[in-house]
Amino acid sequence: MGGYFLFFRDAPQQTPSVSQPSSQQQPSQQPPVSQAPAVKENVVTYTNSGYSPSTLTVIKGETVTFKNQSSQSMWVASAVHPSHRGYPTTGACIGSTFDACQGVQPGNSWSFKFDISGAWKYHNHLNPGDTGTIDVQ
Repeated sequence: MGGYFLFFRDAPQQTPSVSQPSSQQQPSQQPPVSQAPAVKENVVTYTNSGYSPSTLTVIKGETVTFKNQSSQSMWVASAVHPSHRGYPTTGACIGSTFDACQGVQPGNSWSFKFDISGAWKYHNHLNPGDTGTIDVQ
């Protein structure tokens, strides 16, 4: 019996291990804050020298603002002068919907939303030699 005591006396005792739930809460994972995409401003400026840029590329559904910084009125209208039927939707004063239908005074602007892809030529109805193109992708 003495041998039994010596043999088992130094044997390490094992106690079962049970994981206790942590009383500390893990910080919640917050999704990264996404910033709103920058709004692209599509501007064509009209000066005494004409439209600038003469060609502007935009994405279908974007709006272009025509700013009059000249000393005279501008009347933005779809080509061809004087029918204004170059843009395929109708319903404005003369031809297509791409038509300001009146002169825009210096310091003011007029905007149009391009919903149809294509290269849309336009002019100043009050000075038909001033032209430009909106390329809608």
